Amino acid sequence: MKLVVAVIQDEDANKVSSELRDKDFGLTKLASTGGFLSSGNTTLLIGVEKEKVDEVLDIVRANCQTRKKHTSATLPSAYTATSGYIPRSIEVLIGGATVFVLDVDKFEKM
Repeated sequence: MKLVVAVIQDEDANKVSSELRDKDFGLTKLASTGGFLSSGNTTLLIGVEKEKVDEVLDIVRANCQTRKKHTSATLPSAYTATSGYIPRSIEVLIGGATVFVLDVDKFEKM
């Protein structure tokens, strides 16, 4: 047995969760926060037999697209003596998924 831990953007969470449920994969959905932009993520915990890991990964891959986002950042090069750091708009790539596949030594459902 394997545990697939998928960290995905909130915008993609419903699509991924729905398709996994439609294909009879059980999952636990957790709210999480990304470190870089402190934006909302969803972490899915999916217990699956080893033979079905690729199917889960295909579903995640098909439904988690990267996109560009504009955000503000305070950059040291934008420092002025009167106002401190001035926020600048930067474009970052967000989305996609970060996925971990872990071995499960024991599984019990109680």
